[in-house]
Formats: sequence, structure tokens, C-alpha cells
Amino acid sequence: MNLNAQIKSDIKDAMRAKETVKRNTLRNIQAAVKQIEVDERREVTDSDLENILVKYLKQREDAKIQFAQAGREDLVDKENVEIAIIKPYLPQPLDDTELETVIKEIIASLNATSMKDMGPVMNQAKSTIGSRSDGKRINTLVKQLLGYIL
Repeated sequence: MNLNAQIKSDIKDAMRAKETVKRNTLRNIQAAVKQIEVDERREVTDSDLENILVKYLKQREDAKIQFAQAGREDLVDKENVEIAIIKPYLPQPLDDTELETVIKEIIASLNATSMKDMGPVMNQAKSTIGSRSDGKRINTLVKQLLGYIL
């Protein structure tokens, strides 16, 4: 079962179980999927859906930070619940050693030796790693491995 079908099935299950927060969260994801399907007139792939989920998760985490700074613990809790609903649909993130191994392989394959090679390394890393790590972590590690002192 692909990811989109899984989300649709989980929406139905949430409706049956009267889990309104889960239902609403997954419907927001489905709305983003429908938007792409209508605008671009194409079927959304699992890769596209992962990108939508990553974007939605990042929005929730940013909102959580904003609410925490404003002292709105009730809204922070709401964002935490939505984050917990979305995370199981994403692939497991790479741990530090796995991420370092992948980036070292990319650097070796591109024969990168200095910070001038950072752009191609970052592009290759983002396409290879995908949603299994965020860009900030990748960027920091690439800089560190290419000899840029942080």
C-alpha cells in the first residue's frame, strides 16, 4: 500500500474512532496532496508526499516554537500532538554516524576537497538522503567534513 492510500485509510479509521485531531491533521495533508494534483494535473508519488509531510512537520515545529515563546502552552501541546501524528509516516531519520558515512561517500564520489565544492555536495546529499535528514544537519556536516571550521 502506498503512502497516499495509507493516509486515506487512516483518515477513515480516525473518523470511525472519532479521533478528530488525527482526522483533521491527515485531512490537511490530503488537502495539500489534492492541491498538487489539481494544480499540476498529475498523480502525487510517495516521494512528493514525503516532501509534503516534511514541510507540514516543519511548519508544526516552527509554530510550536512561536507558541512556546508566547507562553501558549495549550497550543504547544496541540502542535506536539500533530507532530506525533505525522512522524510515523516519514522514514526513520539517519543517525549521526549513518549521515556522516553517506556524506563521506558523496564527497569521495565527487572528489570534493574544499568549500568551493560545497554546492554540488549539498545537491547530491539532499537528493540521496531526501527526507531522512534536514538540510541544516546536512549543511553543518558537509562544512565540517570539507574543512570549514564552525
